[in-house]
Amino acid sequence: MPKAGKSAKKGSVYSAESITVLEGLEPVRKRPGMYIGTTGPDGLHHLVTEIFDNSRDEAMGGFADDIEITLLPNNRVRVIDNGRGIPVDIHKQTKVSALETIMTTLHAGGKFGGEGYKISGGLHGVGGSVVNALSIYCKAEVHRDGGVYVQEYNQGKRKSAVKKVGSSKLHGTIITFQPDPSIFPDTNFSFERIVNHLRQQAYLVKGLRISVLDAREIGKVDDGNIFYIRELGLNVPSMSFYFEGGLMSLVKFENEHSKPIHKNIFYVEKQAGENEYEIVEVALQYVDDISSRILPFANNIYTAEGGTHVTGFKTALTRSLNTYARKNNLINEKEDNFTGDDALEGLTAVISIKLRDIQFEGQTKAKLGTVEAQGMVTAVFGDAFSAFLEEKPDDARAMIQKVVLALKARKAAKAAKDSVLRKGALEGMTLPGKLADCQSHSAEESELFIVEGDSAGGTAKMGRDRRIQAILPLRGKILNIERARLDRMLTSEQIKNLVVAFGTAIGDTFDIAKLRYHKIIIATDADVDGAHIRTLLLTLLYRFFRPLIDAGYVYIAQPPLYKIKKGKEIIYVYSDEERDKNGAGATDIQRYKGLGEMNSDELWETTMDPMKRILKQVTVEDAREADRIFDILMGTDVPSRKSFIQSNAKKAVLDL
Repeated sequence: MPKAGKSAKKGSVYSAESITVLEGLEPVRKRPGMYIGTTGPDGLHHLVTEIFDNSRDEAMGGFADDIEITLLPNNRVRVIDNGRGIPVDIHKQTKVSALETIMTTLHAGGKFGGEGYKISGGLHGVGGSVVNALSIYCKAEVHRDGGVYVQEYNQGKRKSAVKKVGSSKLHGTIITFQPDPSIFPDTNFSFERIVNHLRQQAYLVKGLRISVLDAREIGKVDDGNIFYIRELGLNVPSMSFYFEGGLMSLVKFENEHSKPIHKNIFYVEKQAGENEYEIVEVALQYVDDISSRILPFANNIYTAEGGTHVTGFKTALTRSLNTYARKNNLINEKEDNFTGDDALEGLTAVISIKLRDIQFEGQTKAKLGTVEAQGMVTAVFGDAFSAFLEEKPDDARAMIQKVVLALKARKAAKAAKDSVLRKGALEGMTLPGKLADCQSHSAEESELFIVEGDSAGGTAKMGRDRRIQAILPLRGKILNIERARLDRMLTSEQIKNLVVAFGTAIGDTFDIAKLRYHKIIIATDADVDGAHIRTLLLTLLYRFFRPLIDAGYVYIAQPPLYKIKKGKEIIYVYSDEERDKNGAGATDIQRYKGLGEMNSDELWETTMDPMKRILKQVTVEDAREADRIFDILMGTDVPSRKSFIQSNAKKAVLDL
């Protein structure tokens, strides 16, 4: 049995008195999107995040140092920490156990007041109760005060009162849940997605061990008498993370396939003002690249849409660089000041702020709204970064040279872009000749299919619903824009056609409100060339049209691989496994190598008909991982690309 973890801090109070109750549970099942954003894959995985966040908050408070997440058979998930254990004594307001109160009452938890938590993942406090409400099975097991206490639930309702089932020398909480398939169309969890998120969390909490196991394929796991499942020594996929370096380690990980332009990584962790629970932590390093990676966190929650802490960081960064450059004559007197975009080019930065009272914009906590955070980050980071520039003159000079290059490139690119535009690259916004536009002028119902080649384009044009579906065929592979600036991009006819078709313009004139289609569907062949073209398109969209992905407007078509005929019955299947399952007794099995091999009726029925087709929505839930893959596959780091290909070669399906 492992050690019981850290003992509670002296003076901390975590009992039924710490739990504040606001309202009941029924709204969660009626409107789950209000609480987890969506009932798609993002919402499903958000359940894991909510339960993990409760355990992580214990670690942030210094009460836990070991968390284990296990994927179990029947789409169950088990999350365990060696923290204090949820209180089980009777709550004065609800007259039932505090454990039952937390798990069955919305907005009940130790984060709304009292001394339960000084820093936590936010005031929404929906974690345990929302996950419970959206699960057909949930079990809470608490090791606390020498005992083991258990309660089980169904769709948020208890099956019985909290029971003491034994004694224990350990302390901690184990939550096991099974998502409700009537709420979530797909209840299959992605091990990789969970691992990527939790790796990030391990960087953010120094000294915290996080283990992830995938035990879905081994049959029943007997978890009745064990604390950590990893102790069973199961031969299953697993990952474990533990980092003492914190944010500096995360910056190194993000820059693994890039060339740093200065030696020392900047790092600061400092209390903001007089409140010991308000802390600003920042790490950064410039690399030889034209894009930036800004990873912002608030109380360890990744705020994908930024917020006030990012605004404060950008303000201090630009101001500090301009002040140092002027003071040390590294830019001439007549030169313009650096802009925020100049200062960000090639920058990898992690911004983490911890606040006692935190406010997010939206239930899913994608953007920090706490006004005070801006000033806190500006002051703490600004002072420390200015001191770093003075103390590390070689690093400072390298940074300034990088930003000066960005400034000059920006001016040159603007001049070249203006020249290109004056010559008519996007003049009059005339739609490209190859675009077969739809009749509808409503972006909400209009779809743009980007297809590979004239053959597939011709078939798609014949098979489409002309009222709402537009077709744009591409000739060959588009320009690799991984390191291309805007002026060079606009010399590419293919990219020009895409920009004009979208209607949003590009660069500093981009306007998502002018988007002509709210579904942009990439439809390429199921072969190596098709995958390459799809990657190039996604790279373009990720780098220059990121808001389209964030808004959920980008999709990948899923055409079938095989057409199976059984007498008069026709079955379309999308994988070799489905072919083997459905192909027994078939008189004819046709393998589609490309969309152009289908006739228009087949393409409509399988890939374009909104009532029957399968579309994969492109999200950037893990933008850092996508960015790293783009860097490896499309960047200039040849050794990393070679290593990636060698490591993944056996996974390739060759179409010979």
